Amino acid sequence: MKLPDNIPTHPLSSHHAKLHRETSSTSQFGYHQLTESKRLNGFEIYSTEGMIPDYGPAKSDFYRIGIVIKGILHMQLGLEHFEVTSNTLNFSIPGQIHAKSNVSEDVFGYYILFEEAFIESLIPHNNLRTQFPFYNYEGHQVFQCDPIEISEITSLLLKIDRELEEMTTDRNMAIKMYLYLILLTAKRSYERQDLGNNLRVHDTNVHLVTQFYKLVGKHFLSLRQVTDYANMLHVTPNHLNRVVKSVTNQTASDAISNMLAQEAKVLLRSTALSAAEIAYRLDFSEPAAFSRFFKKITGLTPLVYRRQETTIRIAGSDQSSASFEQ
Repeated sequence: MKLPDNIPTHPLSSHHAKLHRETSSTSQFGYHQLTESKRLNGFEIYSTEGMIPDYGPAKSDFYRIGIVIKGILHMQLGLEHFEVTSNTLNFSIPGQIHAKSNVSEDVFGYYILFEEAFIESLIPHNNLRTQFPFYNYEGHQVFQCDPIEISEITSLLLKIDRELEEMTTDRNMAIKMYLYLILLTAKRSYERQDLGNNLRVHDTNVHLVTQFYKLVGKHFLSLRQVTDYANMLHVTPNHLNRVVKSVTNQTASDAISNMLAQEAKVLLRSTALSAAEIAYRLDFSEPAAFSRFFKKITGLTPLVYRRQETTIRIAGSDQSSASFEQ
């Protein structure tokens, strides 16, 4: 199976900000109303005030840190689903399909978006994923912290916000160091909770499914057979299918198909590629086969899904503009 190339991801830009920020919001924190002259390349920071509640599925080419201080939201990373509650950190990786929904009205927190090059002077190139396990597909990307750790991270976020506004000496380096300290505090919490020790997982079936989901999220564009993942997990395909079915009520093949459908949704939402072009990019034999596959998974044809998503975005944009004018 060939690996599809040029799958689009969102870069850090004003266009990307429009996908996750409400223009009508008056939030004073971080980048929401920060003048262009005060912004740093490859870095953005926001509070959840002014955040568009529903986002994705999407892919980005930068790293993300999220901190939920209160409230609750639903997050999807690849095939994994999480109910993110108060005092919880969440992370996503460049190229990883992610989505957010069901955000409670009382939710409050912060999030940082940054490119690897931004922090390269403190963390050597390609070392980010090895130094920080939550930036690795095999690691835990969503976990709770204790109140003291959350307080430390919040304090660092507020210091970054102050540096952005004040334009003082060596502010760029100060912001990079505060970002590093946030990552270090998260890592220490991760280690304190022994999250890297897989022996903590007492239900071996759930553990196998979790590892399978992580592998599918990482390799689904090139590996689409249950046998491929069974070999990596050192189990038989039949055993993997039985366990996935018993835990999720879906087969292992269903999981791979669902991940591929998420990728197709990203392409339909984020590009102007025709359904036929997407079919060939995702290595379907013909457009009709892709259309049948997509409808089987989603209940919609690719073109109906695209029209539906376009209508939703336009309606959301009009509503936001109307609120701003008022």
